[in-house]
Amino acid sequence: MPAVDKLLLEEALLDSPQTRSLLSVFEEDAGTLTEYTNQLLQTMQRVYGAQNEMCLATQQLSSQLLAYEKQNFALGKGDEEVISTLQYFANVVNELNVLHTELAKQLADSMVLPLIQFREKDLTEVSTLKDLFLLASNEHDLSMAKYSRLPKKRENEKLKAEIAKEVAGARRKQHLSSLQYYCALNALQYRKRTAMLDPILGYTQGQIAFLKKGYDMFSKKMDGFLASVSGMIQRIQGELEAEAEAMRITQQELLSGSDAIYTPDYDASSPVINRNLIQKAGYLNMRSKTGLVTTTWERLYFFTQGGNLMCQHRGEVAGGLIQDLDNCSVMAVDCEDRRYCFQITSPNGKSSLILQAEGKREYEEWICAINNISRQIYLSDNPEAVAIRLNQTAQQAVTPITSFDKKLENTTQSSENMAQTVSHNESLPEHANREPEMEQLIAPGTPIQFDIVLPASEFQDQNRGNRRTNPFGESDDKLDMSADEGLLLQQMFVVRFLGSMAVKTDHTNQVIFEAMRQVLAARAIHNIFRMTESHLMVTSKSLRLIDPQTQVIRISFDLENITQFAAHLENKRLVGFVVCTPEASGDESLSAYVLESNTEGEKICFAISLGKEIAAAEKASVVHTP
Repeated sequence: MPAVDKLLLEEALLDSPQTRSLLSVFEEDAGTLTEYTNQLLQTMQRVYGAQNEMCLATQQLSSQLLAYEKQNFALGKGDEEVISTLQYFANVVNELNVLHTELAKQLADSMVLPLIQFREKDLTEVSTLKDLFLLASNEHDLSMAKYSRLPKKRENEKLKAEIAKEVAGARRKQHLSSLQYYCALNALQYRKRTAMLDPILGYTQGQIAFLKKGYDMFSKKMDGFLASVSGMIQRIQGELEAEAEAMRITQQELLSGSDAIYTPDYDASSPVINRNLIQKAGYLNMRSKTGLVTTTWERLYFFTQGGNLMCQHRGEVAGGLIQDLDNCSVMAVDCEDRRYCFQITSPNGKSSLILQAEGKREYEEWICAINNISRQIYLSDNPEAVAIRLNQTAQQAVTPITSFDKKLENTTQSSENMAQTVSHNESLPEHANREPEMEQLIAPGTPIQFDIVLPASEFQDQNRGNRRTNPFGESDDKLDMSADEGLLLQQMFVVRFLGSMAVKTDHTNQVIFEAMRQVLAARAIHNIFRMTESHLMVTSKSLRLIDPQTQVIRISFDLENITQFAAHLENKRLVGFVVCTPEASGDESLSAYVLESNTEGEKICFAISLGKEIAAAEKASVVHTP
């Protein structure tokens, strides 16, 4: 090690300029050392603080690893393999935290504390001795100045002796302070070397001890565990890469389709419609009233669940009931100049819901699905098969049928007996026992009327006067309940008008079944879903269809002109009747009307039959009255 520069103590008393110049070099060195020591101490305190933070962080890390098992993940509990692995790692981190705590204590004792002691003891001592040396030097200079001003001629021995004594004391004090100051500066040249090496030596020894204990504690027992965890991570990474590749391929397949799928109503010209749905889900616009005349439309997610229509807002966990579909009616409506709107009406007709579909296919599938659900098909053992069979029945109009034997060959004997209980035949001739051909019932190509209109004779009667007639066939007279007072039978049913057509005979109820088949088939083929809802009033004198809102009589038939009536053998809510209308020429015209009821059609047939019996009894009583 090279020789250390030092101040000569022998020159302290003389205090020559050369000595003072050398002293300034030592003082500059001491100042630089003080500044560097402060910076080094700050850095080492930062290392110690980081080690303390490491202790707290590892302790918190261990707690967080153990808390993984207690998390309530939205997709279920975490993987048990991952949980056990994290628990093992938590124990390892906890043991590692003990080593970190020991390292922090060792850094405090062997790194930070020695440097603090060097700064507080050695550097502070040099600074204090420097102040004492400067003070003594100033006192010596003042006493020498006083001694130098003594006069030459009139010397005062006593004053001279006092000043000389003062100079001697000041010089002795300066000599002593300079000796102490020089010794401290000389010693500092040795202490600064040890002061720089001791802290870093303590830091290095602490780190080595920490790493050695960690190696001894974890290396042997964790080699196999770490290898197992690495294998598990590689396996999961492989699964992720395979899943990412599968998702990439799926994404390409989904994006490779035509851009038309992003366009609303892209298949309006030739939509592929599934009419056998018993479940349906998708977004619809719902109409809501916000005032007396103002309305708003809101896009919501709708889905069917059993016999219920559910609605769910975006972001909600579950949907809520918005409409019971059992026995409800659904029809296309024109609403606020919007396309693809349809209305769902409750069985009692008191509440309705107007919805709008995005395109034609969705529009027709929603109507078909709700119509199938309203028939309670979903309660059967095989609802899909029932829906297909009912829709196939409606489509049979495209295939000519020559005989009702073909149509009813699969009907059981019990169904035939039921038909007999709900139908009424008046004075059938003997040749009616044979099954007639279709051409004998309804002429081929007979047009079907899907709106309610008045018979021709009644329409002519209304136009004989000067009053304006309703183009929709509704009478201007509202329902007068007082006219029905005294009648033994007054029964009301909620029905929807499906269609009417001219028929050739009223001698068999099979003409009603054929009319039902053709009306339903025509609606299915031409995508006609609009239906007019009415109240069917059955009395002992007449059968009337009444507007449920305005109470205007849409059409009325005398009960004695109803010659045939029957309910459908399979769809219990379908009912039809034949009306015989006299014409001005003396002939009679026959028309079949087909309705869909919210209740069983047999009840309507029973009411009509009961009304006819009451009318016959009243007529008989009038004849026998003298």
